[in-house]
Amino acid sequence: MTTSTTAVLFGNGQIHIPQEILETLHWHEGVELKLTATGQGVLLEAKSNRRGKRLEDLIGMLQHDGPPIPIEELCKPVNYAADWQPIRQEES
Repeated sequence: MTTSTTAVLFGNGQIHIPQEILETLHWHEGVELKLTATGQGVLLEAKSNRRGKRLEDLIGMLQHDGPPIPIEELCKPVNYAADWQPIRQEES
């Protein structure tokens, strides 16, 4: 989806982003924007919320308190039948 409109650059370097664009992009007050100079102008995009975590940063995040669980137990298929209760359709 592409939405296009124009904006005016003010003397202090500010621009007003039209409400239609803000709503389309789900931007609100306080959203941090990243500006990138390109050969054709400026690319304006919301700054990513990612914190730059690497897979290595997640090691040890989930801790198990208790005795070690054997691999065979971890790899065993899960039987949901004991927890599943069929929905009873009410008689009309």
